[in-house]
Amino acid sequence: MIIDEVTYTGVIKEKEVALGQYLQAVASGQTAGLVRASGRNTEKFTVSVNVAPESQVTFELVYEEMLKRRLGKYEIFFKVQPKTLITKYEIEVDIQEPQGISFLDAQASFLTNGVLPAVKKLISGEKGHVSFKPTIDQQRSCANCETTLLNGDFTVTYDVNRESPGNIQVVNGYFVHFFAPPKLPSVPKNVVYVIDRSGSMWGRKMDQTKEALLRILDDTPEHDYFNIIQFDDSFIWWKYSLVQATPENLKGAAQFVQSIYARSVTNINDPLLMAVNLLNVAHSTMAVPERSVSIIVLLTDGQANTGESNPSKIQENVKKAIQGRYTLYTLGFGYDVDYPFLEKLALENSGIARRIYEDSDAALQLKGFYNEIANPTLINIEMQYPENAVSDLTQNNFRQYYEGSEIVVAGRVKDNVNSFIVDVKADGAYSPMKYRENIPLQNEDDVSKKQKYIFGDFTERLWAYLTIQQLLEKRISANPEEFASLTAEALKLSLKFKFVTPLTSMVVTAQEEEGKQDMFIADKFVEGQSPYVPYPVAKLFYPYQGPPNFVDSDPHFVINVPQMNDSLCFNIQEKPGMILNLIQDKKLGISVNGQLIGNKKTSKGKSNETYFGRIGIVNREMKIRIEVTTDTVTVMNRKIKKIFTWKKTSSISEEGFNLVVNKRSNVTFSFGEGATFVIILHEVWKNNPIHRDFLGFYTLDDHTFSEGVHGLLGQFFHGINYEISNVNKTDNPDKPDATMKVKNKLLTVTRGAQKDYRKDHKNGIKIPCWFVHNNGKGLIDGTHTDYIVPDIFSFR
Repeated sequence: MIIDEVTYTGVIKEKEVALGQYLQAVASGQTAGLVRASGRNTEKFTVSVNVAPESQVTFELVYEEMLKRRLGKYEIFFKVQPKTLITKYEIEVDIQEPQGISFLDAQASFLTNGVLPAVKKLISGEKGHVSFKPTIDQQRSCANCETTLLNGDFTVTYDVNRESPGNIQVVNGYFVHFFAPPKLPSVPKNVVYVIDRSGSMWGRKMDQTKEALLRILDDTPEHDYFNIIQFDDSFIWWKYSLVQATPENLKGAAQFVQSIYARSVTNINDPLLMAVNLLNVAHSTMAVPERSVSIIVLLTDGQANTGESNPSKIQENVKKAIQGRYTLYTLGFGYDVDYPFLEKLALENSGIARRIYEDSDAALQLKGFYNEIANPTLINIEMQYPENAVSDLTQNNFRQYYEGSEIVVAGRVKDNVNSFIVDVKADGAYSPMKYRENIPLQNEDDVSKKQKYIFGDFTERLWAYLTIQQLLEKRISANPEEFASLTAEALKLSLKFKFVTPLTSMVVTAQEEEGKQDMFIADKFVEGQSPYVPYPVAKLFYPYQGPPNFVDSDPHFVINVPQMNDSLCFNIQEKPGMILNLIQDKKLGISVNGQLIGNKKTSKGKSNETYFGRIGIVNREMKIRIEVTTDTVTVMNRKIKKIFTWKKTSSISEEGFNLVVNKRSNVTFSFGEGATFVIILHEVWKNNPIHRDFLGFYTLDDHTFSEGVHGLLGQFFHGINYEISNVNKTDNPDKPDATMKVKNKLLTVTRGAQKDYRKDHKNGIKIPCWFVHNNGKGLIDGTHTDYIVPDIFSFR
């Protein structure tokens, strides 16, 4: 960060240390910024920086990313969304590959004939160049429009020349081996598709799943064998065994896919064990080729909630059944899925987990994943390096190699070694395969000179990167002792090589003349975790003067999250007459409950809205009960009972208890130095044929409650940690959708607003918030029905 012409450089620290600095800066009102890597196809950094008055800040972020070869190409992905016409908008990509570039292309989802000339591509031996420099007129969405058509993905793809299957680069004591053999015959696949048809897959998800499966069947080669299992609380399979992908069988499978419909709850354990059994029988009876790849593909959008529902037990059962013989790929559809469970399930069985995003192209995402595993050409690959020449190898044995991908192995080269031989052994479709390379070593060759760049030695850093990633993956299935050891080693390497990982963060601080601090944090995104993306960015870290925790209107619960300078909100939909627990603190002896009322009648085409019409407050220590309705405020203290109406201003002031009724407005009451509550009266016009008067409930000084406080509102009094990512447009530009990670769950939330009526009793003040759907499911502990109580003065 360059602040008033002074440059401050980032420092990598342990995540908790950096986060502590960050939170301290926010809590004390100092300027701060946050950047986390996120995104579906790329390392996308979202930057938010608060700039002090009359100062100038320049922010520069330089990062490195390991490109993975998929389907015969490397891909560099840019999200283009300037939202306005830009006088000078440029994307420039320079590529340098020692092996030479075989092809180079650039595409964008928004390219039209008018914009196409703005894209330039050039290949010259080892170098490639792409530029995109649209003029103002080329950016316009129409001839005289002031809006931009630049909105979408800009993607650069390329591949390298491959004169031999392997390319090994050695620099200053480290080597990297890139292995991608030329096109080979495909090894037959034996695939069991395990498809979730539980009730949550209803509608668009199921339609997209069917569409993807039909496309996959169309592309399945005849030498493959397959079966399909569909499941909810039970499961059925298409055939009693794996069958060959003949035209007749593919046609029958397509009819089976078309018949899938969403119906019940989710049992993951049993269909997976059945899939393993189908493969076991196929191999034991030699119904499938001996030289073949056996795969299970699981697609689900939810969590196991029937049958064996313990994730650890399911993982144990599946791992024991597979016994290292087959590969399990897990596809998590949407955000409600238990992704860490699916990730561990896959990694323990030689596979990978992949999230399928609920976008319009979800079917293409599913088909795209299949394309990556459609053509295995080698199995049981062993990358053999001489022990006397190398050490500290990254993973060098692999279950299979898929056409168009790439295997990367790195390690150290021992001192006093002039050369070493690499042997690659594998099984091909028809016979064993073997590749050998003799690697001469030099202190610094032409390749190393070209590969030197701002971060240091290319090979050493790539070795460290791969090692850290593999240590983090091993943690997923490690026992507690191994977990601690793997974490310590990954953290040590992250700090040594200055990598932002799930264990570290980058912090930039600068002390200003006024004593205020500017801070920048970068925090690494990993699949299965959602990074926090502030919204709206411009308002992120100003000193917060937001709402209290409250519930008002239909009934809208609003949770103030000051550390995020934001709010969360959710509705509770229940029948009139139901009583909900809002707050309960057994240590302080305080409970607050609210009873729902409905409209006088339901508007045509609308569901019956509910509101709080009666609120009960209990303080056991003071032996006080308070009942507030839309007509009266009643205070009961032991045997004394006082009733106040809303028609005039009244008050009580006794030792440790104060109450003020403001005429036709609100009632405020406090218990000593502790909790303070405000209940607002909402009056509708007299003789309103539909609506009734109702109440709004607000908490002040709620930090005084004990750590054990609970209830629909109370459970949030001491904070809630969450992260927001993947903010997406919807039909309403003011209400984008996003992903929220909270309590180890991923929820789809919507940006919205609710009204705080404390200062403006009639119109209210809009409070921006992230709205959690389905009665706050995933945000609140348990389900909303857990908070239903039998009496207005109940203690749960």
